[in-house]
Amino acid sequence: MSRISVQVLARAITMVQAMNAAQKEALADELFQAQPTLLGTVLVLPRMGVPMERVEFALNLLFVCFQSMKESGLSWPRISEDELDRQAARYSAIVQFSEGMHPTQVQQAQQQFTAGHPEPALLAYVSTETTRWLASVTPLESDKYVLLSAMNVINCIAYAPTPKRRK
Repeated sequence: MSRISVQVLARAITMVQAMNAAQKEALADELFQAQPTLLGTVLVLPRMGVPMERVEFALNLLFVCFQSMKESGLSWPRISEDELDRQAARYSAIVQFSEGMHPTQVQQAQQQFTAGHPEPALLAYVSTETTRWLASVTPLESDKYVLLSAMNVINCIAYAPTPKRRK
């Protein structure tokens, strides 16, 4: 069952879009305190050759994901580096599984992945935003790292142990 509803996600999107630079900086500080590993998965992108304007895109996706976690009313566990690595390996295996398949089979595999995802609203948001973003930029080889980072963030959130309700 999804822990981040469409309404919570919509509220988080609206809040992050309305933030100025100082508010985003404060959110980044809060993110560093609560989920440093998730922040690290985006902040490492420049070391992989990702230009800063593309890192900013990934950071905004992360801000929406983190704000959604906050707006859910749940007390989320801290995502560990081991969990980050586990989810990266899991997603990489899923992508490799579909390599060489007939396009129809790839589409079916993608539909199955989407239908079975624990956080479908978050997955849909990130997928839609990355598709729009890719259509608006000149492709770079390093874009794959942005996409992998975004998918890793949502999969870490989706497969995190069930958080407790805040009191």
